[in-house]
Amino acid sequence: MQNLTHYINGENVEGTSGRFADVFNPATGEVQAHCPMASVAETEAAIADAAAAQPKWGATNPQKRARVMMAMVGLMNRDMDKLAEALSREHGKTIPDAKGDLQRGLEVIEYCIGAPQMLKGEFTDSAGPGIDMYSMRQPLGVVASIMPFNFPAMMPLWHVGPALACGNAVVLKPSERDPSVPLMLAELFVEAGLPKGVFQVVNGDKEAVDTLLDSEIIQGVSFVGSTPIAHYIYSRATANGKRAQCFGGAKNHMIIMPDADLDQAADALVGAGFGAAGERCMAISVAVPVGEETADALIEKLIPRVEKLKVGPYTAGDDVDMGPVITGAAKERILGLINSGVEQGAKLVVDNRDFSLQGYEDGFFVGPHLFDNVTPDMDIYTQEIFGPVLSTVRAGSYEEALKLAMDHEYGNGTAIYTRDGDTARDFASRVNIGMVGVNVPIPVPLAYHTFGGWKKSMFGDLNQHGPDSFKFYTRTKTVTSRWPSGIKEGGEFNFKAMD
Repeated sequence: MQNLTHYINGENVEGTSGRFADVFNPATGEVQAHCPMASVAETEAAIADAAAAQPKWGATNPQKRARVMMAMVGLMNRDMDKLAEALSREHGKTIPDAKGDLQRGLEVIEYCIGAPQMLKGEFTDSAGPGIDMYSMRQPLGVVASIMPFNFPAMMPLWHVGPALACGNAVVLKPSERDPSVPLMLAELFVEAGLPKGVFQVVNGDKEAVDTLLDSEIIQGVSFVGSTPIAHYIYSRATANGKRAQCFGGAKNHMIIMPDADLDQAADALVGAGFGAAGERCMAISVAVPVGEETADALIEKLIPRVEKLKVGPYTAGDDVDMGPVITGAAKERILGLINSGVEQGAKLVVDNRDFSLQGYEDGFFVGPHLFDNVTPDMDIYTQEIFGPVLSTVRAGSYEEALKLAMDHEYGNGTAIYTRDGDTARDFASRVNIGMVGVNVPIPVPLAYHTFGGWKKSMFGDLNQHGPDSFKFYTRTKTVTSRWPSGIKEGGEFNFKAMD
């Protein structure tokens, strides 16, 4: 049995707390590794070492820091297959999906190569008699990233990349369910030229998290996970005077208008609803067809598509559509919510509650499920299921459909499928949700825009990646200077060599 490690000061370090978490192979249900759970003392030591390493890194000019990002891009591309296999082995997602996880993180690292441009300040000459004013962006110092299981490469890279490019040191607490890829990425950063100690990986649970939140050294905290934990971390971090951005749950609606291309909409719903077994904060989990005729036609198109989905382990080939969910507990929770939907009166038109995969009976597989006639008072509508379940809520009009999305407590992402530009423009303008897709099912912005939801999907005022990330991971300092007036006599006739 493999015992995983922490990554401290450029080295893999065994845990000393004596506490471990099981890391499963979700396809077989077997424990494949043990992950050490850091004690308070271990976490504090990692923070202290990061604080010792940060000043020199923060004083390194942005162009040199950007070159580390540039080298990291090359190393990730070199090791893409190895990273994807490790990710799939612990998470369960298919190899193509794992490579997508890595690629979307890699794109943020590519964006961070432009750090010198993003870190430029402002300058005003002659703001007053002999007075110049200028601002500069400086790193916070040491920051913490507390990341989820569902994107073990993308999410850490979205946060760690900009934080490092800005000159901070980072203590990453990845999910204990699939920690191997974050550990591998830390090794690659050092190979890319990052000084040892600037990026620490501490595996752990609530004990390590609370140590990070209470540390006087940690200046900023980023988190991605469920809404209750996001609220807890945001509240505790800000109460301790830290800058915090905490991203929570989602219940993403797709509105399908009567004029939409229903084949295109059905394909989009299947991909967005069931990809990665629904374990995505940007998964479309609610389809809202407008009008009974639209709803009937959409369900007719969805049923065969959902029934044809291939469920299996990542080792079964690239034609597998979805793998298992992350743990047995997650599987039981999902099946419990599906049963509640049936009990509360929804129509389960694709029922895979008895799904079992031959040879993998102990794996955490959940077959795809499709509900019709879901109403807003049902648990499967109000709660984030985080599994392969698509609920259909029929709306009588566009305004009713819009209201469904706007009234839900979550506001991460939404989409509309229509051929009418006026409807699309109105929807994008009015809906109170952070990311909007128009004939795009999962509206995840590219790396040079920002990612973040509204309402209970996000706590804080600055989003992930893009320009917001450089604002979050730096402080602005403004300098007002005055120099004695008068031109010095004499001149120099040669250039001085640059140091």
